Parts: sequence; structure tokens; C-alpha cells
Amino acid sequence: MANNRRVVITGFGLVSPLGNTIEDFSQNVFAGKSGLKPFVGEFADKLKCKVAAQADFDPVNYFSQKSDYSILDRNGQMALHASIEAVKHAHLTLDDQAKKQTGVYIGTGMGGILSVEDGYQTLYLQGENRLKPYTVLMCMYNSAASAIATHFQVSGPNLTFSTACSSSAVAIGQAYKDIMLGNIDTALAGGTDAILAYASIKSWEAIRTLADEDANDISASCKPFSADRSGLVIGEGAATLVLEEYEQAKARGATIYAEIVGYGAANDFKHIAVPSVEGQAATMAAAMKNSGLKTTDIQYINAHGTGTKFNDETETNAIKQIFGDHAYQLAVSSTKSMHGHLMGAAGALEAVITTLAVYNNQLPPTINLKNADPKCDLDYVPNVSRKVERLEYAMSNSFAFGGTGASLIFKKMN
Repeated sequence: MANNRRVVITGFGLVSPLGNTIEDFSQNVFAGKSGLKPFVGEFADKLKCKVAAQADFDPVNYFSQKSDYSILDRNGQMALHASIEAVKHAHLTLDDQAKKQTGVYIGTGMGGILSVEDGYQTLYLQGENRLKPYTVLMCMYNSAASAIATHFQVSGPNLTFSTACSSSAVAIGQAYKDIMLGNIDTALAGGTDAILAYASIKSWEAIRTLADEDANDISASCKPFSADRSGLVIGEGAATLVLEEYEQAKARGATIYAEIVGYGAANDFKHIAVPSVEGQAATMAAAMKNSGLKTTDIQYINAHGTGTKFNDETETNAIKQIFGDHAYQLAVSSTKSMHGHLMGAAGALEAVITTLAVYNNQLPPTINLKNADPKCDLDYVPNVSRKVERLEYAMSNSFAFGGTGASLIFKKMN
């Protein structure tokens, strides 16, 4: 087996609150559009905060046959569609030999939670004595990855990762390692979460992490790094990246959007739900060590940036701890201000954004940042995206309840 092979990104697919094509999504992100809207659902009147980042996704409009999606929970439907689009975007053809060298790596925070809740309602509220025949398959955490692997008939690793909000960043990192080590040549890597279920949202309300609705503009309810930030806005969606060994991608004439040159994961052991500067710094340090880069090489960080009081200040201080004086030369932004927090899918969606930033030499903004917090004193690219002469290296951070953090580092190729 070859060691330390180069790993590049050649395609994307997604379902998101900012669009379901890479063209629409990219345009909206760099235009600073908000995907936060009043929550639409039968239990909306029972919620304290009625804002969410919902995706406009009806599987009927994306699959030719009901049998293609009917045995999948919404999270699996979105992941499968995102993966099909990613393969198309990469112009990737998988012959019999390639299928043996292709793996599927998907992260999810809560799996088929919508199907779990539907099952409870059927049994306990409606008093029925039987469930849908495919309930088990719809609830399984690995159903999304398995659906993707089955669709493409690939026989490489078929792996699911669940580390809460860092799930899909971990999935991408593990896929990167397997290609680098020569275990496979191609990976479909990313994440999915569809958690806008009644019990799920009420659970987030209970721990008081959800944002208050902005009184003047509900689409401005998520305000990372702002003094008046009040919490996160839950979102849903999926994103898949096509990762390939560099020589393979080059030989087939693929468009290469960026190279992954670093991945690090670390455990924040201080508390299951409260981040620490030391834990987040350890994650970034691990990625920097893996990359072999100097801290001064990093020009942009796509922050975890949830918009909660504690996280944003903690991440700011962790960046300062790792990057020292260079922290004030960095650009840092939280795109969750636009697309909300997609939980297990967040890391993958933000990896797409960071890759596009590197490819296009353009920094995505942190919107709704109009009231600066003195404790958050870095350059957060406020409100408007920014073109730069050349964006060589960028980092994407994902941190999570439970302590698992993951950072990815991307390098410009064009």
C-alpha cells in the first residue's frame, strides 16, 4: 500500500436551506443570503422559537420512482440525493474495478429521528398495533450510508460516524486518511441530518441553546460573534464531497476544487456539553500537526460559530491560543448565520463552503454581525463577503456535544 498519497476534492452535492444545487448554494452563500425562515410544521404553534433553517426538499421532485426513496427516512433521502448530485458534479464514472476502490463515509447526529418519532406517535398516540414494514431500516443510523453504497454498488468501506455536530467532519477526515494510506482511491464523504421533529426541537429548547427570534427580521435570528447573539438556529440538510487520489483525478481530467492537506480530531473532556478553550485548541493543533504547515500559512477559518454565548467566545480564544498574534491576521467567519446549524451535516456543508472559498478566492461572510462583542475581537468578515488575491490555505472547524472536535485543512490547487 502507498502511504501519504494526495487527496483532492472533485465534486459536491447537497440539500440545504440555501439551495439544492451547488450553483444556487454558492451564489447565496457568497451573497450573504439568509436561509432562516419561520418554521413550517404542524406543531409550529407549540414552539417557543419559531425560526428554523428548513430545506426545500420533497423527494417526489428528485427521484423518478417512489421505490428509490420510500424505505428511507428524510435524512437518508437527502443524503442519497446529495451523493447522486456529487457524482454527477464530479463527472465520475465508476466501473467494476473503481467500485471496489470506492468507499462511503457518512456522518449523522441523530439518524432517522423523524421515523423514530413517527413510530412512537403511531403506537402510543394513535393506538395502532403495528408499524411500517421498513421502520427499522428507516431508523438505523447507517441507513443513509448504506443507501448510497447500494445505489452505486460500491464494495469499499461503508461507514457511518455519529459524533454529534462534528459527525460529517469526522467522516470526511476518515475518508481522507483511507485514501491517503492507499486503502481506497475514491470516497463519497459527508453527512446528513433531518432533526426538525417535535421532540427533537423541544429537547433543544430545554437546554436553552436556541436563538430568540429577531423582533425586526426573523431571518436575522442567528448572530454569531455578535454581542446580542442568543443561540443557534436548527437546520436540516445533507452534503457529500467526492474525494479522490490526486493522480487518478488528474489522469481523468477532473476539475480539482481543493486538496485536503490536514485533518485532526481531539476530545474535549472537560464537560459533555460545555466546550473548553483547551479542547478546541487541541483539535486545531492536531490538524496543524497532520498538515505540517506553519500557523502563519492559514489565511481563513470557517468557524464552528454556533451563535451561542459560550461557544463563540470559547472558539475565539482557542484560535488565539493556537495562532497567537497571527490570529489577528486571519479571516474567520461563521456561515451558520446563513444556513443554520445542520448538526451532523454541518461539517460537510461547511467543508463545501471552505473548498469553494479556496477555489474562488472569496471569503464567505458572517451576516447579522452589527453589534460587536468586545470579547470576540477577530476579523469575522462581517455582513459582506470579501474577495482576496489568493486564498492558499483554509481551515474548517467542527465541535460537538460529547467532546469530539474535528478540523480539516484545505489547500488551493488552481
